[in-house]
Amino acid sequence: MSFVEGSSIGTNILFVILIQSAIIGYYYFIHRFERKTKIREWIDAVAFAVVAATLIRTFFIEAYTIPTPSMEKSLLVGDFLFVSKVNYGARAPITPLSFPFAHNTLPLVGGKSYIEWPHMPYFRLPGFQKIKNNDVVVFNYPGRPGEIDDKRPVDKKENYIKRCLAIPGDSIEVKDRQVYINGVATENPEKMQFAYMVRIKPEAFVKNGMFDEKKLIDFFLRYDIAPTELRLVHDADILIPMDTKKTDELRNDPAIAYVDTAWDFIKDVFSTGIYPNGSTWKVDNYGPLWVPKEGVTITLDTTTYMLYSRVIKDYEGNASFEFKDGVYYLNGDPIKTYTFKQDYYFLMGDNRHNSLDSRFWGFVPEDHIVGKALFTWMSLDPNETNFFKKIRWNRLFRGIN
Repeated sequence: MSFVEGSSIGTNILFVILIQSAIIGYYYFIHRFERKTKIREWIDAVAFAVVAATLIRTFFIEAYTIPTPSMEKSLLVGDFLFVSKVNYGARAPITPLSFPFAHNTLPLVGGKSYIEWPHMPYFRLPGFQKIKNNDVVVFNYPGRPGEIDDKRPVDKKENYIKRCLAIPGDSIEVKDRQVYINGVATENPEKMQFAYMVRIKPEAFVKNGMFDEKKLIDFFLRYDIAPTELRLVHDADILIPMDTKKTDELRNDPAIAYVDTAWDFIKDVFSTGIYPNGSTWKVDNYGPLWVPKEGVTITLDTTTYMLYSRVIKDYEGNASFEFKDGVYYLNGDPIKTYTFKQDYYFLMGDNRHNSLDSRFWGFVPEDHIVGKALFTWMSLDPNETNFFKKIRWNRLFRGIN
């Protein structure tokens, strides 16, 4: 479950006991020795509510919102989700001293919402299930080297949500946009999207002798394509993320000249910054790549060093890992093999050409996992100005799969 030694588990338990003891002692003192006033009762009620809500958010369930379109149309911008912490096991706080209900930034004033001391070792309570292929998972963004998230404590990195395609020990490969796990083609999400080049017939959007942009926007809104999803490439060519059903509908529309997969454009534009650095892989043709598993030993060579050096250096608690004069050194000692200390996962967004995911920053470590997305309890359309139409009623209390 973890690469933390047993003494670290004891440290976490001791810290929780101390916090609980302090809270109990405080309440015993005020109830035993202090005369309660209305103000004191109000303060007590607020304090109790904050503590109770914090415990629920930390160990049981927490609400999240979808800020980006990387999971569309499975999840939409404006969806409000409940995420379970108990399915995979709740992670104990790593930076326990922080401003209530703020993730990593103070509201209004900005700045860090947490104190990095004490910095607790990673520990996860037992869950009742393991992460499975195709689970929709919330996790802390690992960050690319040099990014701000790369320097934050694990539990204060930004929260991301993606679909887990490969679990520890799996081999993942993308061939012509189709994902294969251990050599077998996976079942694609129903609402999965790719970017397509759509050429419109400009004459279909003319009004009073002039091209009418509003007419174009209204046209695509009828297909549930928001203006923010349209990317003008050249003249009448627009790049649009769509599922296969929508592409078929557009192909049959008289206002559309053609719909194309745009293989070359996608390959050239969306394949910069692919993980690992130095590979020739592309977003639509990626791998094969083996996902590290706790306890498995690999032989170190130029290929495994390229694929897993960041994992060994940044996520495994090692002081150093380098290749020098033909020899691999771990914490200053020469080695020929390496055994992984924790599990890793490979996640991708359902909006395959509009998702920053494992294809760009690599694996998600076990200690970065936050929880399992359960259902949407509210959904607000950010492009709708009418309040009554703003709520997407058909998405309320809808399960996530």
